[in-house]
Amino acid sequence: MTRGRTLLRFAALASALFLVACASKEEKYVERPVEDLYNEAMDAIQDGKYASAATKFDEVERQHPYSSWATKAQLMAAYGYYQKSAYDDAIVALDRFIQLHPSNRDTPYAYYLKGLCYYEQISDVQRDQKMTQEAQKTLRELVARFPDSPYAKDARLKLDLTEDHLAGKTMEIGRYYLQRGQYLAAINRFRAVIDQYQKTTHVPEALLRLTESYMALGLEDEAKRTAAVLGHNFPGSEWYVDAYELVEQKSVRPPQETAWYKLWGDSQPEPPKAEKIDPTKKEPWYKIW
Repeated sequence: MTRGRTLLRFAALASALFLVACASKEEKYVERPVEDLYNEAMDAIQDGKYASAATKFDEVERQHPYSSWATKAQLMAAYGYYQKSAYDDAIVALDRFIQLHPSNRDTPYAYYLKGLCYYEQISDVQRDQKMTQEAQKTLRELVARFPDSPYAKDARLKLDLTEDHLAGKTMEIGRYYLQRGQYLAAINRFRAVIDQYQKTTHVPEALLRLTESYMALGLEDEAKRTAAVLGHNFPGSEWYVDAYELVEQKSVRPPQETAWYKLWGDSQPEPPKAEKIDPTKKEPWYKIW
């Protein structure tokens, strides 16, 4: 009996300790008014404490998931993550916002911010361009779904830059193959630039490199046709002059002209001789004025 009573007392004590522990935990997560939580998060944003702000906005949604402020808090939490360069967390939050609120008035901004998260991670053309491709995909979706939004104009500009960047990457690979004599692989890359990135600044060079590749393979007719396309579309470019000289096997550039002041050699003229003034000598009348 004594042993049984001891076990009962131990069980009662353990239950009491458990309840105390649960109560202490609940005290840490006391529900607060949504206005207080949201305003604290906004204060953190204004103070530049973006990590703290993101946490506080997440708390708004956790404590008041059905409040109208919860929707705003979702987007602001993503903004906080973006500002502290936690791009992965920001993208997860933005994807969730877009999925839950596809027709919200702030959804265009969510797409734009997501595009910026990818855009700001774009690396130079010598590295992998996955971020460039993701930025392009997101910005295109923004322009397609919300063409009249205030973010569409900047999205279109950034789309042009992403296309130019992807074209530069393709050109870099094509030049690599060309330098190593892998002409078919190079041709595929240069044609991809011409077909897929027609509005970029890399097209004239792509046509020249394509001409070089054809000439290296002995396909003179193809080389001439490509050079003709280059000349028709970019008649005043240096790329066309290079392509023409390559196809015709002759130089068309005029010889470098010599400046007029160097026509008589590089010798410098001697300064006039200095003469002393003779006070007894009068100046001719025609020098008086």
